[in-house]
Amino acid sequence: MRKLFSILKDTLQSGQDAVLVSVVASSGSAPRGAGAHMLVTRKGRVRGTVGGGAVEHECIQRALGVLDSKNSHLEQFRLRPNQAADLGMVCGGDISVFFRYISSGDEQMIDLAIRAIRMFDQDRKCWLAMDLSKEGKGQMYLYEEGDLPKKVQVAVCAKARSEPQESPAKYYLEKLVQGSKVYIFGGGHVAQEAVPTLARVNFDCIVLEDREDFAKPELFPGARRTRLVDMEHLEEVCRDITSDDYICVMTRGHQHDFLVEKQILRTPASYIGVIGSRKKKEAVFAKLRQEGYTDQDLARIKTPMGLDIQAETPAEIAVSIAAEMIMERARRNHIERPNEGGNAGAAMKALLAFNGQINP
Repeated sequence: MRKLFSILKDTLQSGQDAVLVSVVASSGSAPRGAGAHMLVTRKGRVRGTVGGGAVEHECIQRALGVLDSKNSHLEQFRLRPNQAADLGMVCGGDISVFFRYISSGDEQMIDLAIRAIRMFDQDRKCWLAMDLSKEGKGQMYLYEEGDLPKKVQVAVCAKARSEPQESPAKYYLEKLVQGSKVYIFGGGHVAQEAVPTLARVNFDCIVLEDREDFAKPELFPGARRTRLVDMEHLEEVCRDITSDDYICVMTRGHQHDFLVEKQILRTPASYIGVIGSRKKKEAVFAKLRQEGYTDQDLARIKTPMGLDIQAETPAEIAVSIAAEMIMERARRNHIERPNEGGNAGAAMKALLAFNGQINP
């Protein structure tokens, strides 16, 4: 999304009109769920996707029409055959798509794009709200974590099961900047494969190593940064770890795994995964129990980490780890809400009904 906002800003400042195509609700088997975005100009699709195939082709054609009509509006698509408004698909789902016309030089949108880019760069959690009402015409607002209007009431969670409800105002709300990071302890062959794999599916990775040759940034395409650390003294690192964050331990041996695990178990990290065999797990867990950790503490650690796909090579192991973390992220997305007490956590993309207009 950062890149999309950057392109949107450049497009508007260069004197071109654009249409932001956003999936704001979905049900059943749809190519993409709520939170998929695509930017369309006179040149066609320039960034993003709403699922590819017939859905995307039709959305591009309608977006080109919106560039002529300048009419922002919401449309529903039925992804099943032999029904009105269907696209000849057999997915069996429905999606609601908002087409937001944005005129060149739109100062409000340029400012919003600049602010969004800044939020991404500074890793500041924020929410994107879009007014779906006929009067709102897709007007968009950006709210920092904790600044959402008090009148917000969650109507439908991430994978919406119904069309937008009739109400005085309808808004789509999306957690734009997650604020969550993946701390990867160890910079060996698996880490070098895992970082670019995780980065491609939007995980924000930080690599921590105690060997200078394995902490070089060029070894980890897509990493936010690499850090040279002392594995025996991770106090500073642990202070930064929040309940939004993920931990992946893949050091070069039992002793270093033990050093990392005994420290990160004191953090509120939401996921702790450790690479290695069951024999290695037993040896490290025995030492952790000697340090006073209970079975309940150790239950927080997933080891061996990664889905069991019979992976053998570092590249295959990286895929299994990424798959498990995607699953964990999706699980968290489904159960969290923006207004519950404490840390809002990972992304939730939702269709929200407001009891009255937002005061941006």
